[in-house]
Amino acid sequence: MTQLVSSNVSSSQSEIARLKEELSMRDQLVQQLSQELFRLVKGNQDFMPTPEVSEQHQQAVRSLREQLQKLEEQVTFYQAQIEERDEEAYQLRQTTQELTDRTRMLEQVVQELPKIYKEKFAERMSAVKDRVAKIQQENRQLHAELQSTSYRLAVRSRQGSLHLDLPTFPSEMLGTNSMASFAKAGTTE
Repeated sequence: MTQLVSSNVSSSQSEIARLKEELSMRDQLVQQLSQELFRLVKGNQDFMPTPEVSEQHQQAVRSLREQLQKLEEQVTFYQAQIEERDEEAYQLRQTTQELTDRTRMLEQVVQELPKIYKEKFAERMSAVKDRVAKIQQENRQLHAELQSTSYRLAVRSRQGSLHLDLPTFPSEMLGTNSMASFAKAGTTE
């Protein structure tokens, strides 16, 4: 897009330069013709151009003026196009700068994301690790009580006693719907 704009601008500028050169050359020709005409008229008082020659000169001058007017219109048109394209190029540069800034900001955010996710994950995992450690502690405690109960049961069964000594669990471990029948069964024997 930028190359297209720059090529159009350069071709427009070369066209304007060419038209200015033609205009300058025509101005010189008109100047030379008027000087020559003035010299001829001044040098020869008796010289009066015939109406046909005078009409031809006037026609040539009119034609040159029309061409000059057209050239001026073309120059104005091309200048307006150049200004319009310059404005478009400026807007494109502004847009490019804004997009570049936004890209840099997004790249920075993307680079920081792994660190942020790692911190958030560590925060969440901390609570999970604490819960796992607590459950493992309870598991070890329950395992120890189970082994103790198994040992006492084995000793009792060797002694032949029918009395079963079951462990007592804290009420918070049993909950509200605990196996109360086991607790009552242990106390009734």
